Amino acid sequence: MSHPPDPERSQPPGTDNAQGIQVNVQVVHLAAQSTPERRVFSYVIRIENRSDQTWQLLARHWDIVDALGHEIQVDGDGVVGEQPVIPPGGIFVYDSFVTVEAVPGRMGGYYVMQDAWGARARVSIPPFILDVPGERTLN
Repeated sequence: MSHPPDPERSQPPGTDNAQGIQVNVQVVHLAAQSTPERRVFSYVIRIENRSDQTWQLLARHWDIVDALGHEIQVDGDGVVGEQPVIPPGGIFVYDSFVTVEAVPGRMGGYYVMQDAWGARARVSIPPFILDVPGERTLN
């Protein structure tokens, strides 16, 4: 007798089996909060459910790398203290921030989502660049 796949078993990195979930990112350098040793960026994430299923965002995973090669991984429940439920046609938007020692850096990762039947899936967060456009060094 065949058994359905175990929803608790993790999917390989990069597997997107939550079809119809679209993730968009906008990032801004926060010059007023930054120093040459600590660059601060805010980012806004827009998650759109274009599927016919309801999905809940359970957890997040981030891979952050700065220009010096320092790597940080961040894992946690939900986003900004929430585990939002996103119905078909629904959109969830949130903002957060990140700091890096040296630019350019990059950031990307995935969300762990769960459907109404308890099946879990990974949804990739498109990688984005953490940089300061037009920065010049004055002598």
